[in-house]
This record gives sequence, structure tokens and C-alpha cells, in this order.
Amino acid sequence: MALTRIVLLFALMVGAAVCPARAVEVETERMTWPEIRDAIVSGKTTIIIPTGGTEQNGPHMVTGKHNFIVREMARRIAGELGDALVAPVMAYVPEGDITKREGHMAYPGSISVPPEVYAGVLESAAASFAIHGFKLVVFLGDSGPSQAPQQAVAADLSRRWAADGVRVINANSYYAANGGADMLKAEGETDATIGTHAAIRDTSELMAVFPEGVSLDRRVADKDGVIGDAARATALRGVKLLDLKILAALDDIKSGRKEPLAPAGSEAGSESFFGRLWRWILG
Repeated sequence: MALTRIVLLFALMVGAAVCPARAVEVETERMTWPEIRDAIVSGKTTIIIPTGGTEQNGPHMVTGKHNFIVREMARRIAGELGDALVAPVMAYVPEGDITKREGHMAYPGSISVPPEVYAGVLESAAASFAIHGFKLVVFLGDSGPSQAPQQAVAADLSRRWAADGVRVINANSYYAANGGADMLKAEGETDATIGTHAAIRDTSELMAVFPEGVSLDRRVADKDGVIGDAARATALRGVKLLDLKILAALDDIKSGRKEPLAPAGSEAGSESFFGRLWRWILG
């Protein structure tokens, strides 16, 4: 009998190790609507809308680079905040003129939308979450051309939705001022070696979250869509760069929460989001 109990206990321990408890889910596309509703009721009223992009990244990196990176970063940021959920990644962003094949659109596989279309989708996505009770909407953009539309939409919606206590912010420092370039320079790199696209920085980041998407043996320097050289990219550098991006985003989000809403009765915040929505429904 004692031996049977020991065997049973061992089996339970092995089973627990092989099938650990499911982590708390934060991605809304992996949740049911009742789970999302209950999360909002429990206080998870921050929604992170990650925006990536589908663009050429040289011969050595997949076109979904930004999407893989920002999805993982949004998950980690939500985990650090403790009161946030993550929306599906927006993979279609401004990437250049389609008909003229400008920017990344010079290369097959890139997908671009006009900035005004992108801004409209951002607003609709934010409104979809606000109507169900989210009070802080965070745009988390991993691509450069997305930043200006996100900043403009965030400022506009924050003014217009102030009467409902809804804030919308663009985590601008995540992309523009995260300290990654300074870190690489401290390790001996220069502006020329760091480059600006598909080089050390973003190649290292993708190696840290999706190594299958990188083939360094195919790399080229300063041609075929690459600006810089990924020769010294490493997963370890990627981990450090991504940690800096997370810290920068957290600082932006925490600061955004402290920003005062537009004064009650101001022109921008005089009519609530829900009031405008109801007026629109009624015609």
C-alpha cells in the first residue's frame, strides 16, 4: 500500500511538471467574450493596441518582424502593469506609396495603407474597446511611419473622450527614445554600424523573440533594403534592447495615467463619446 501511494504521488508530481497551470491570458484574441468582460469588471481596464507592420527586412529577415516583436512586447508590458489586456496586432500600417513603389513598397511582400486610413482604423479599434469599459487605450507602435498618426489620434481621442474618463496615449518612447542606440554605442558601435533598418538593432530583437525568422548567412550590408549591417546582431543584444523598450513604454503609460483629462465643459470634451455614438446611431 505504501509503495502504491509513493508511485501515485510521483505520478502526480510528474504530471504537474509536464502540465503546469495555465498562465493568466492577456491577449483578447485568445479569450472568450465572457472572460474579457470579467477581466474588465475585475479592474483590467487598460488595453494595449500593438501596431507592427508588414515590410521588407532585407534578405535575412521575415516581413513580419515588427509583428512578432510588438506582440511579445505587448504581452510582457501587460504582465508588468497587471491591469492590462492586449488587442490583436495591427499588421497593416503606412509603409510608403503603393503606386509609386516608394519606401518599403519597392520590395515584394510589403503592405501599405494610407496614413488617413490607418488613423481611421486606430480610432475605430480604440472606440471598440472604450465602449465596453476600457479607460486607458495605449498605442504601442514598433514601426516608424506609424508614430505620427498614432500620436495625432491619441491626442484627439483623449480630448474628445475626456467626459467619459477615457485616456488614449501613444507610447512614443517605446520606439523613439528607448535608449537602444546609446546602449549599442556603449558597446562600441557607431551610428554607421548601427544603421537604421534591418541591421544590428532590429535583427537582434527578432533573434530574441523569433529566431526562426532570421537567417544571418543571407545578410547583406547597405543594400537590398538593408541600411546598416546585421553582422554583429545577437539574441543577447536583442534581450537587452527589448528590455529597454519595455521600460520606456512603462514610463510612458505611467506618465499618461497621471495626465489630467480635458476640463469638463471644454469644447473638446463637452460631449461624451457615448453621447456622440448614440446620436450617430439615431441619425
